[in-house]
Amino acid sequence: MINRRNILHGLAAGVSSAFLPNFASAAPSIKSGGGPKRVIFFMQNQGFDPRTCIPAGMKNSGSLAGIKLPEPISALEPFKERLQIINGLHGKHTSPSHSAFFGALGGYRGSDGVRPSASTIDYELSKVLPETLLPHLCVGMDSMENMKGKPTVANLSASGAGQPIFMHSNPNHLYEMLYGGISQGDIRSQHEARSGMFDRIEEMAAARGKTLPTADKQRFSQYVQGFNDINGLRGRLGKVSDHLRKFAPKVDDRYTNPEFETDWHDVNLDLGISALKSGITNVLTIGSGRGEIFGAWKGLGVEKQGHNLGHIDQPDNPIWIKIRQYNSRMLVKLMEELESVPEGSGTMMDKTLIVYTSNNADKQHTNGANWPVMLLGNCDGIFKSGCLTQLDGKRPINALYATILETVGVNSGRFNMSEQMAAKFDSGTGSLKEILA
Repeated sequence: MINRRNILHGLAAGVSSAFLPNFASAAPSIKSGGGPKRVIFFMQNQGFDPRTCIPAGMKNSGSLAGIKLPEPISALEPFKERLQIINGLHGKHTSPSHSAFFGALGGYRGSDGVRPSASTIDYELSKVLPETLLPHLCVGMDSMENMKGKPTVANLSASGAGQPIFMHSNPNHLYEMLYGGISQGDIRSQHEARSGMFDRIEEMAAARGKTLPTADKQRFSQYVQGFNDINGLRGRLGKVSDHLRKFAPKVDDRYTNPEFETDWHDVNLDLGISALKSGITNVLTIGSGRGEIFGAWKGLGVEKQGHNLGHIDQPDNPIWIKIRQYNSRMLVKLMEELESVPEGSGTMMDKTLIVYTSNNADKQHTNGANWPVMLLGNCDGIFKSGCLTQLDGKRPINALYATILETVGVNSGRFNMSEQMAAKFDSGTGSLKEILA
């Protein structure tokens, strides 16, 4: 089970960069001639039924040109040439059932309450993409009750074995962390109070650690370093305050007096976008349902919530059409916002990859035999786009993650998969050539 010490360690892992980025010029691509500079993972809970994204009648790989997208993802129609639908990956070895939790992005066995057994793909990418103040940011969307009661949870991302990374769900807390140093009034007061509190905790923890037995000192020092990293992040953000003012979202009633949980979903997305555009981070993970079986969308007129949603067939269902359309509009907003920012000879979107999938394959109660994925953005021609890529069901999601790592210059071989596991669950080796241009 995840205990308090693991929680603190995970929080530390999420803010462990220690340098000031050069905002004046974009960092060069890791791999000459292509590869993403930033990656966004959008994880929807309750499964991603392939019939909600594959056009009717398409059973084999082919172009999407002249073909109408299904109603749930119809918002992506104007961006169809940037879309690659991948069907036929699997995650049987992750035992997803209600959710694979950390296993969805880790490519290993996951379950409720089970600690991560290794780092996840989003964290691994954060280590090799152009450096930023905050290597990796996770935001989680859920019911209002859950987001208020548990403003941070760790279910999807990890920096290593037993080291979860937290998702931020309360936008007021996240705003204060990112932009409290440039704010006024209550937000600035809260920022200063929290900073002082973290300073005192770090000092007390460091003093207490000196009295521990030798065997415990190393472990305890990790938590002390975690508070040091939190304080360091606040200080580094303060040093680029003039730059951050250009990107900080406007705080309105959706933060302090939301009518529906989707108000907080929307502003959490805005904060994630601002972190990307400002250069605070290059890796954003969005957990719609926060990697579990909960979640609510009353703001869309959906009264059912939580576990019961997973028992409803997704294809042609008005409830799931609304949820998937809402997600698609979020994807469109991500693309449009990044498209609006010049970068090099193009825009930020030209060097961005968006990965949309579910944390439990194709449906709530699943064995993971089919794990549909949508990619948005071809990263200057590295990935295929405007097409459906139909695979044979014999390659795992690990192969997708290894492929993305390869495009940024990292040859991971089999991402988080031993040769023994691969002999049972992977028919091939190396990257997925089928998804590359």
